[in-house]
Amino acid sequence: MALSPPDLQLLYPPEVHHRIRRHDAGDYARTARALTHCGIDVVSIQHEYGIWGGTDGEEVLEFLHALEIPAVATLHTVLRQPTLRQRRILVELVDATAATVVMSRAAAALLTRAYGIDPSRVDVIPHGVHDLPLVNPETMKPGLGLGGNAVILSFGLLGHGKGYEVAIEAMPAVVAAVPSARYVILGATHPELLRHEGETYRQDLVHRIDALGLADHVQFVDRFLGRVELSRWLAAADVFVTPYPNLEQIVSGTLAYAMGAGKAIVSTPYAYAAELLAEGRGILVPPASSTALASTFIALLRDAKLRAELGARAYSHSRAMIWPEVGNAYRRLFARIAGRPATPEPVAAVLAATSV
Repeated sequence: MALSPPDLQLLYPPEVHHRIRRHDAGDYARTARALTHCGIDVVSIQHEYGIWGGTDGEEVLEFLHALEIPAVATLHTVLRQPTLRQRRILVELVDATAATVVMSRAAAALLTRAYGIDPSRVDVIPHGVHDLPLVNPETMKPGLGLGGNAVILSFGLLGHGKGYEVAIEAMPAVVAAVPSARYVILGATHPELLRHEGETYRQDLVHRIDALGLADHVQFVDRFLGRVELSRWLAAADVFVTPYPNLEQIVSGTLAYAMGAGKAIVSTPYAYAAELLAEGRGILVPPASSTALASTFIALLRDAKLRAELGARAYSHSRAMIWPEVGNAYRRLFARIAGRPATPEPVAAVLAATSV
């Protein structure tokens, strides 16, 4: 089942059997009725306020009210200070589902503290990551045009709120200390931002880079990268950074993927990063501090031993996050909700199912 923007005709793979037009209220009930009668046991709902139609994604409740089989909701956002409407929607969503999944202990605690959710209704299943080998970055750099560079990497859809400006402002000091340093920003502009502002934000970043004399030290890769290509860039990175200013952020797929690749990670202390990078699995720096970022980048780029130690701790912690482990955790949860034994599936089958 896919939610479609109202003004785009998107092509979906054959696994997608139902399409809901995001702002068509009737589509939600129709799709819920179709799912009720198609022989499935459990519906898995991915929840973000901005994905579903209506104010603050309120149409998800219409879908759930029309659904007559159990549903499990995975929450990708849990706000510390929701509006009254956002809080009501989330509480009703949890009440209408058989189980709720979050991807961090911080999110689970927040549901209890800020929303009054019974902890027994909440399961913590980590964000999945691909099972990547640990790779020496120097072996990957030449194939990406990065030979001889000390590489700092960020990736994800480009948009406001990523803190890239701060990382760019840190680079003059980094380059002065480590002349081979290059900051690579991977990813296309977020489609919603592209529709409303075009490439204005990326152009602003380029102007900032030019003004700082960093044209040879900051590189954009302006496109969506598939799993294999993204894995190559991650493998080539010496340092990975998420300089996000929003400290409420409760999950980050990019941070999870970097841990799965065994990177030395630098991040602002948003909720998810503070949890994942605890116990020496990464370095936290204050938000909006280009000075702190610069000094941390310099220290890491000059110290291969420290990078290796941080990467090894991150990699070890991420073994519980690889997709076969996460897939089996969901399998056990769905089986419990459906009242069936959780028959394990061979790892190869789980990998095939999660590579789509």
